[in-house]
Amino acid sequence: MILGDLNEFSLKYKIFLKTYKWRRIDPVPWTPLTKPLSNCKVALVSSAGFVTSDQAPFDDSIRGGDTSFREIPSGVKLASLIESHRSEIFDHSGIRQDPNLAFPIDRLKELYTTGKIGKINHRHLSFMGSITAPGRLMKRSAPDAVQRLVDDNVDIAILVPV
Repeated sequence: MILGDLNEFSLKYKIFLKTYKWRRIDPVPWTPLTKPLSNCKVALVSSAGFVTSDQAPFDDSIRGGDTSFREIPSGVKLASLIESHRSEIFDHSGIRQDPNLAFPIDRLKELYTTGKIGKINHRHLSFMGSITAPGRLMKRSAPDAVQRLVDDNVDIAILVPV
C-alpha cells in the first residue's frame, strides 16, 4: 500500500515526518452501533480548526498545538466559519471554497431530511489539526469533548480529520 510520496514535501517536512514518534492505539476503541441509523443522533467532530466569528481563534503559537476545541452550533451558516488550521503542509483553498469538505453539515442535513439519520445534534466540535503533542489533547480536551457528546445523547460522532 502506498501512503504517499515524501518527495512531495519540503525538506523541513520530510525530516519531521521521518523523525516524528507516531502513536499506535491497539486495540482501537470501538463501540458497535446498536440501533438503526434512522434512530441515531449524529454530531460532527472536525480537525479543520474552524471557529465562528465570535470565538477566539486557535492559538498557533502553542508548541505541539492548541488542544482546545470550539463548539459549532448546528444552525451555523457555513460561509461564516473561519478556517484557522495552522498547517502549511496542505492547500487550504478547497476548504475555504467549500467548508463542507471539512465540516459536512449540509450533507448531515440532507441525511436527516431523507430519514437516513434520526437527529442532528445541536452542537458539533472543532479542533485544531496538526497536534504534534497528542498526549495533552487526550488528557486535557478529549474527556470534556466526549462528555459533552455523551450529555447530548449523541449516538454517532462523525470524525472529519484534516
